[in-house]
Amino acid sequence: MEKKNNKISNGARYDVITIGGATEDITFYTREGILIDNKKDILRQKLLAFEYGAKMKIDKSYSTFGGGAANMAVNLAGLGFRVASLIAIGDDERGKRVLANLKKRGVDTKLVQKIKGIETGFSFVLINPEKIVFSDRAANSELGIRNKELRSLRNAKWVSITSLSGKWEKVLNKVFSVKGLKVAWNPGHVQLDSGVKNLKKFIAKTAIFFVNKDEAIELIVSDPKYKKKSHEFLNNPKELLKVLKSWGPKIVVITRGKDGADAYDGQKFYHQNIIKEKKRVDTTGVGDAFNSSFIAGLEFYKGDIAKAMYLGIRATASVIAKQGAQNGLLTIKDLRFKI
Repeated sequence: MEKKNNKISNGARYDVITIGGATEDITFYTREGILIDNKKDILRQKLLAFEYGAKMKIDKSYSTFGGGAANMAVNLAGLGFRVASLIAIGDDERGKRVLANLKKRGVDTKLVQKIKGIETGFSFVLINPEKIVFSDRAANSELGIRNKELRSLRNAKWVSITSLSGKWEKVLNKVFSVKGLKVAWNPGHVQLDSGVKNLKKFIAKTAIFFVNKDEAIELIVSDPKYKKKSHEFLNNPKELLKVLKSWGPKIVVITRGKDGADAYDGQKFYHQNIIKEKKRVDTTGVGDAFNSSFIAGLEFYKGDIAKAMYLGIRATASVIAKQGAQNGLLTIKDLRFKI
């Protein structure tokens, strides 16, 4: 199947606009940390500890590109979609590298906002062997939506939103004001910290609401109605899906790492096991790969949730096998006999 045939034929300028962060990621590996079981705290069930005041050995390190909006845009472009990324970068060398990477990967950069006097966002990703991310939002916090961006949103079919910072409520209000726009949303920690009371009006308008299991629990216990629910209830994916669906989204998806992914559309529960990856190198960006591939799958397979979930899981198995969030992504060539 040729690339041009995979684009959404609804007259829109863009198939998808991704909104959120773009970063340069510094990833380092170390075995110096100790994993601590903390199951008594439902929101922090595992902790990683290092000796206080000590100097830790790094086994290896890498510099790659990341950020939720950038990751999803690169993935969707590789899958044949017309995609633009609405992100903010600084007027620095890091910003130039981020921009050049997006152009190289086939992402339209006309909506990229360059903020003077501030640096481009970056992350330190610690792997020991699981991942912890230290993120400096920097220019990402200055992202805004003006009339220019609104016009572009009106000429898109999908918008996919990841972690936002800064004046994120204004950004969401602008996005959800566009009629007929399908919105997929994976809220970041800043949004989750604000609690469900501030997010319900946005969740209700989403076409797809993405969270991982920990995020789902955090969001649900912020509602007084569920604050005192048992650990058994809060660790049950179907219960979590039902609560989230009751807040209004058309489809809810919960990713659960090695336990795969679950979805619910109000009529049927779906589950997809993981595909055993050939090589497990780096889990950075697996959520972005899954989420954006799920959107692609809904388009490729005419709304078939089960097939979209399988495509998402295939994407995560592929990206895990390479270093960084964007280096192991599937492309349309990988799917030509599967669509």
